[in-house]
Amino acid sequence: MSGVIDTEGECAEWLFPAEPGAVRAARSVVRGRLRDWGLDDLGDLAVLLVSELVTNALRHATGPVGVRLVPPAGPDGVLRVEVSDSLPDLPRERPARPEDESGRGLYLVSAAARRWGARPAADGKTVWFELAPAG
Repeated sequence: MSGVIDTEGECAEWLFPAEPGAVRAARSVVRGRLRDWGLDDLGDLAVLLVSELVTNALRHATGPVGVRLVPPAGPDGVLRVEVSDSLPDLPRERPARPEDESGRGLYLVSAAARRWGARPAADGKTVWFELAPAG
């Protein structure tokens, strides 16, 4: 269903087909890689935020969804997580009303991540966030 497409240095990158199982697969590989890197303390939060961003990508874009992890560089570094899709429109936070069934994902990313943002790409966009390991 997915495969590692880039293992440059310590980074890891996967490409998932635009299928409902992509969210579950992304959660699994992210948790596994964080465990391999000794970053278990970030696992639950990183997996939650990846789930939100991959779900958004599946809901609004077409084509595969990329997930990339960049581990912290040094003791004061941060984990950087990137989710890419084919839709060129950059996301923006919007207030969700209590009766809305969606619209809280970016708010959650904004509230939980140290920093987050989005950048255009030649074939879509990348939404990223950073988490600081406990230390």
